[in-house]
Amino acid sequence: MKYNFDRIIERRGTDCIKWDHADLFFGRNDLLPMWVADMDFESPPEVVEAIVTRAKHGIYGYTARSDSYYESIVSWLSRRHGWEVKKEWISHAPGVVSAVHIAIMAFSHPGDKVIVQTPVYYPFFKAIEETGRQLIQNPLMESGGRYTMDLEDLERKIDSRTKIIILCSPHNPVGRVWTRDELSKLGEICLSRNIKIISDEIHSDLVLGNNRHIPTATLSEEVSSITLTCVAPSKTFNLAGLSSAAVISSSSVLLSEYSNMLSSVGAGMSNVFGTVALQTAYNNGEHWLEELLEYIFGNFEYMRDFLKANFPEVRVTELEGTYLAWIDFRGTGMTVEELKSFLYEKAKVGFEDGSIFGIEGEGFMRVNLACPRALVEESMKRLINAWKS
Repeated sequence: MKYNFDRIIERRGTDCIKWDHADLFFGRNDLLPMWVADMDFESPPEVVEAIVTRAKHGIYGYTARSDSYYESIVSWLSRRHGWEVKKEWISHAPGVVSAVHIAIMAFSHPGDKVIVQTPVYYPFFKAIEETGRQLIQNPLMESGGRYTMDLEDLERKIDSRTKIIILCSPHNPVGRVWTRDELSKLGEICLSRNIKIISDEIHSDLVLGNNRHIPTATLSEEVSSITLTCVAPSKTFNLAGLSSAAVISSSSVLLSEYSNMLSSVGAGMSNVFGTVALQTAYNNGEHWLEELLEYIFGNFEYMRDFLKANFPEVRVTELEGTYLAWIDFRGTGMTVEELKSFLYEKAKVGFEDGSIFGIEGEGFMRVNLACPRALVEESMKRLINAWKS
């Protein structure tokens, strides 16, 4: 490998949430943190160099999104996903979570219903509730450790007040990369029932093995016309702190409604370093990403095989996309509170409690594998030693 993902970089003392402020989530800071979805790897060297060069200019004023900014997004989506996007389809957000909040406000009214497919990324719950909308849950079906959409349940739960479904694709936390057939069936339901799709595709570049991400908007012109897609380089290249995301729709109506709401809440400006990082990552980060994906899949295989051999009570969900493993601890017989006590107080590993993703996540833990292999090995060592003691 050209890039050294084995190198352990000290992150303490940088005010990073994952390492310096784990006590906010766990109530303690003496854990091996494998929770918040950012990486313990340096961003691509080309990105670091571009940010340093821009920083040396010394003036960090208001920054426009240039033609080259949009061209980098268009080129990336074409090369990586076969999605031919036009510049005029692209709007902005400080981040995907912000985009979801803004889109909910743009496409619905207080009291309207918004559907999510649980267990799912928990900021969706907050986005719906804080904007005064009704949260409707369409739980995924789980069988033999694999999750699928329950489309019959989805149809039953749609009524005249239902305006939006938030699609997580690839899905966080269960790690599914939805197939074209699955997405097409979902799209048909949304078209027939006049439901808009907010498609969170922030993990779309982090697809493992032979799986392939299908952008929701590529299913058909009709589905594209009801879809607002959110993408960002933040997960892909470890740039979450630079606040730059792209929001895309082929529908001029949807994009205008979204962009007007973006402006009304004062979130339309770009981060001076975020624009530089996005362009550089999309233009020059592809080789780094290919090696990253190989390394993360190696981390997953190590953890999966270790637990299968040493901790058979635990089952690891197959990981198709994202760098977040979904581990089923229900076979241990522990309650949610007992499991947290075991992991946080005895094993001293900071896995993320699955119940915060919805009731369907009770007994599960989400584990961040975007870290040097030695940290994955250490977490497994702590886990098995605590179980056997």
